[in-house]
Amino acid sequence: MGQKGQSFQLIGTLALALCFLPAISAQAVHPVTGRRIAPVMGLGGADWLDRNEREGEEHPEKAIAELDVKPGMFIGDVGAGTGYYSIRLARAVAPGGVVYANDIQPGMLERLSANARQQHIDNIVTILGTESDPKLPASKLDLVILVDVYHEFSRPQRMLDRIRDSLKPGGRLVLLEYRKEDPSVPIRPEHKMSVEEVKAEVLPEGYRFEKVVDTLPWQHIIFFRKPATASEN
Repeated sequence: MGQKGQSFQLIGTLALALCFLPAISAQAVHPVTGRRIAPVMGLGGADWLDRNEREGEEHPEKAIAELDVKPGMFIGDVGAGTGYYSIRLARAVAPGGVVYANDIQPGMLERLSANARQQHIDNIVTILGTESDPKLPASKLDLVILVDVYHEFSRPQRMLDRIRDSLKPGGRLVLLEYRKEDPSVPIRPEHKMSVEEVKAEVLPEGYRFEKVVDTLPWQHIIFFRKPATASEN
């Protein structure tokens, strides 16, 4: 890796560490895996979400290509933050499709809306959720995506239940998580997850595992599906 790439990694690592330092001492653990639940990124991390280096670090367009998104689809982006993925997905589902961008922080949604207006995106619906309910429309979504956010859920089992309720039969849940298996990924350990941790926590909540795609520089893309029929459970 060149000096420029190392500098990007250092900036990202330091920024993420600073965002979360105040809350680390109060972490809970997941009841199934014992994983330490990470603190939520506050508004102080909004600039980090929109950093110029993110394109090279995460390859978002490549990630979206793996999702097989089509015009007319209805997508939920839970923990959407400033809309980095919501805006890209909104373009991909137009015309006719809608992105439901959820967050628990009004300030993040305000910034997301401003970013969307600036880029002339009008097919995003913002939703203020809670730590136990994303408030997504029931049985309507083709896909729900969680980009580097599941590890921050303080009520992960409840959130997965509510997300499942929002999906159509056969709808997909996709998690992007920084790879815990790779020590070279420059992110705090509590903000990384292994594939086995994700599967151990998601499968008991009524999902079927589909596949893992590991073509991104730092992140797993982990696919699950809501059963299409009761017999699939």
